[in-house]
Amino acid sequence: MIDAYEDPGTPERRGGWWYLWWLVRCQPWRSVAGAVLSAVWMVLMAAAPYLLARAVDDGLAPGDPWALAGWTGALLVTGAFNSWVSIMRHRTMTRVRMDGNFRTVKVVVGQAVRLGAALPRRVGAGEVVTVGVSDVKTISQALTIAGPGAGALVVYLVVAGLLLSMSPLLAGVVLLGLPVLAVLAGPLLGRLQDAEGEYRERQSVLTARIGDLAGGLRVLNGLGGKGLFADAFRKDSRRLREQGYRVGSVASWIQALGMGLPTVFLAVVTWLAARLAAQGAITVGELVAVYGYVAVLVGPVAFLVEMGYDLNRGVVAARRVVRLLRLEPEPDHGGAVAPTAPAGLHDPESGVRVVPGTLTALVSARPGDAAGVVDRLGRYAPSDVTWGGVRLDAVALREVRERILVADNEADLFAGTLRETVHGRRERDAGAVARAVRAAAADDIVQGLPDGLGSAVSAQGRSLSGGQRQRVRLVRALLADPEVLLAVEPTSALDAHTEATVAARLRDAREGRTTVVTTTSPLVLDHADTVYLLVDGKAAASGRHRELLAAEPAYRALVARDTDDDEARAGTTGTGTSGTAAGTAGTAGTAEVSEVSG
Repeated sequence: MIDAYEDPGTPERRGGWWYLWWLVRCQPWRSVAGAVLSAVWMVLMAAAPYLLARAVDDGLAPGDPWALAGWTGALLVTGAFNSWVSIMRHRTMTRVRMDGNFRTVKVVVGQAVRLGAALPRRVGAGEVVTVGVSDVKTISQALTIAGPGAGALVVYLVVAGLLLSMSPLLAGVVLLGLPVLAVLAGPLLGRLQDAEGEYRERQSVLTARIGDLAGGLRVLNGLGGKGLFADAFRKDSRRLREQGYRVGSVASWIQALGMGLPTVFLAVVTWLAARLAAQGAITVGELVAVYGYVAVLVGPVAFLVEMGYDLNRGVVAARRVVRLLRLEPEPDHGGAVAPTAPAGLHDPESGVRVVPGTLTALVSARPGDAAGVVDRLGRYAPSDVTWGGVRLDAVALREVRERILVADNEADLFAGTLRETVHGRRERDAGAVARAVRAAAADDIVQGLPDGLGSAVSAQGRSLSGGQRQRVRLVRALLADPEVLLAVEPTSALDAHTEATVAARLRDAREGRTTVVTTTSPLVLDHADTVYLLVDGKAAASGRHRELLAAEPAYRALVARDTDDDEARAGTTGTGTSGTAAGTAGTAGTAEVSEVSG
């Protein structure tokens, strides 16, 4: 089975069938072993009726106790050996499915990392969730064809050969049974593939809506749009349910055929064998054997129908994975020489100019506008931004990522120790970690954990409070020590006392380095060298915080509403949230912080 750190290989991208075949080719010996064990298991099940027939004809009918005992012993040994084969078959096929599952997860995650910040612009969140949660499991289940699927075909042919030695008529009926089954079930399998594909599409749309609802419920409540969103979600949910009924209707017919047709098949063959026995064309032992053969075939035939069902669903899921794998990252044609020394950033679209070595703040009534500026300054959106007079998109992306860091307030936190979480890709000395922890006012977090920096932190920091998670993210960003730090709402989840501490220490920690923050908190704005007021995404005014308070009514109306509350709470501690308007800022640069942490 694939190791967690093993290269999964280069996946097939030509289509769903090709992708499934690639998963089988990645584990050839295991797939062959599964097919052989499955074939032996099913053939030995078919051997039981033969041994029983010999016991009847050679021992029971003529009254030969030794022959009866011999054939009975052979039947017992065969059954015991087949039990062991069944265990090994199950173990092997479980490894085949798990390898397919983990290999698909690795190629999907690798593709997501490869696409980076382009992923949310190219694929909906619901699509990624559906692929990662549902499609991966469906694909692995379809790999069962490599074992029991091959075994079912082998035992079908073996039984037909055994019946041919008894009666060509019975062998002909058995051999015709599978084509008849294919003719009846084939059209249904085609309909299932179409219905399943549409169901998956609707499922991804609904999943995306659930994510939007979870992330923006507070904003929706504030804007009075909760009812409209709920109505849209209800309609999409109803459509998904109706499509699910259509999928279930086709699937139920396929499963009914899988159980019903083999039973009819058994009845027809048994009736023919009974007539042949009555006519003396076959012996009583052979009649028992025929019944046993056909009874054994019920399982493989039903499995072939089920296999067709799983395979069609697997192809639909594999096509979705292939569609994701076919996406290419945005081309990087950067060949221009980047500034060798700290240089200013200029965003012509908004009019924002970032002076190197200073602390610049972006204020907007709409958090998305400020986050949009950060996206452009960090090269996460197409723009005409210049860096020291050079177009930012003309510089090699790797160098941009090394020198300009976008730190989102909802960036991912990965499971591991707190030290691993804040270190990212590079090891840091204890002094640098201690300085970053102090600058982010995260001393109490480290001291409150049982093993300090060595304490385990769960995925996404679920074991921490909202304010603690935000400060851990800030520690990570400060520890990366980029030339340019673009922080989206770095203090929105902090109480006023902690926020004032972070604001003062942030300026000291980034002294001489270029820093941009988006915020509407006066506690942070008071420490900024330059504040830009954005109106409809454009710079309407700029200056120091106190200058704008005195000269710009719009600015005063936006930030002064927090002033009284902040001053009243400045001497207290707690874990409440500040009243900033940008508590639900956009997701600019999540991929960047994730990359630093990776």
